[in-house]
Amino acid sequence: MAGPRFQALPGFRDFLPKDCATRNYLFETWRAVARRYGFVEYETPLLEDTALYMKKAGGELNSQLFRFEDQGGRDVTLRPEVTASLARLVAQHQRDFPKPLKWFEIGQCFRYEKPQKGRGREFFQFNVDILGESGPQADAELIALAIDTMLAFGFKEGDFVVRVSDRQAWIDFAERRGVPEGSVPEFLQIIDKLEREKPELSSQKLAALGISADEVNAFIANPDSASVAFDVIRAELDARGLGNYLTLDLSIVRGLAYYTGVVFEVFDAKKSMRAVAGGGRYDTLVGVISDGNVEMPATGFAMGDYVIRNLIEESPHAELHMAAWLQQHAAACDVFLVLADDTLRSEALSILGQLRRAGISCDLPFVAGKVNKQFQQAERSGARFALVIGSEFPELKLKALSSRSEESCQAINLTDWLVERLKQPDGPLLA
Repeated sequence: MAGPRFQALPGFRDFLPKDCATRNYLFETWRAVARRYGFVEYETPLLEDTALYMKKAGGELNSQLFRFEDQGGRDVTLRPEVTASLARLVAQHQRDFPKPLKWFEIGQCFRYEKPQKGRGREFFQFNVDILGESGPQADAELIALAIDTMLAFGFKEGDFVVRVSDRQAWIDFAERRGVPEGSVPEFLQIIDKLEREKPELSSQKLAALGISADEVNAFIANPDSASVAFDVIRAELDARGLGNYLTLDLSIVRGLAYYTGVVFEVFDAKKSMRAVAGGGRYDTLVGVISDGNVEMPATGFAMGDYVIRNLIEESPHAELHMAAWLQQHAAACDVFLVLADDTLRSEALSILGQLRRAGISCDLPFVAGKVNKQFQQAERSGARFALVIGSEFPELKLKALSSRSEESCQAINLTDWLVERLKQPDGPLLA
């Protein structure tokens, strides 16, 4: 039998209710941690002038744009990342806000690349940035936030590591070895791909710039004096009790051309060492975007929904943490009204309205049905409780669907009574 004619395009996703609930878990965790750190939320358009990206991104990004001409003849692009939009926004409105700016966005991005596990052509990113502060203390703040985000998802020490590098250290390295200024971006691209390319290919590319692979490997192996900024970041993270998650690793460079200094990536430390988040300092980007009208130091990072979700599902304690959240928040309702006597439908609708106005998520059948069928419907909805309305009305019975225990209550004071009980776990509630 043939499948449906129309399906989601390659690399794009439909979000069924369970998938939406998981996405909401990611979003709410991201928001909670960012707000705990004093960041405020902003939002930028999905569609931007293509020139915004051609001007600043560099590397592979320009070949991955979803780019087209709109009906007004404008060359436009679905945003591949958020940082350029943020730089445009800040350059336009920076006079309206005291510095530094601590802003975050959760937004959808699009890149035309080969879909694979952990990577699609559309994805959501958690973007966190500090603008107007040049010191490494701002970088430390972002790294701490990234670590606390991982902990908020239920990961433990040893599950992940933050690998920190300094792009400026590599720029200085290239200058000391006579690499022409115009070839430095090419050199940084080679370093960025060291772990992904065959060693002989990397050696060949380095040799073309007059540098040996041995020199590069020696610099990576002895990084202690390579970055003064890292020493400050280390001290800041140690003071916060988060130093154990940090390591200096000069093999991290980051592919985008606008990075200017400290860069970092959060890696899965258990399996394939996948990067689940990354970012760094981009002190010149606002100036480039504004044609030099606004100069502002900046640093930031992004975490995508694809890889972090995969990593959560592969980590027993992180997956358990997510499952607990989903059990509490992903159900269609908290309370399902079971009509044991359908002549009381008007009374049931009155109760339904009262509960909903009190902020309690609840539902009831549209038409009369057998009580056991209604209980099955309640369980399928994911409700925690069934409120049975029967011939004993105005006395009602509240049944915990997980434990099957029940308790009697009166319709006249149901709302306040139920609000208090919903705050408690199912177990003690009806014991």
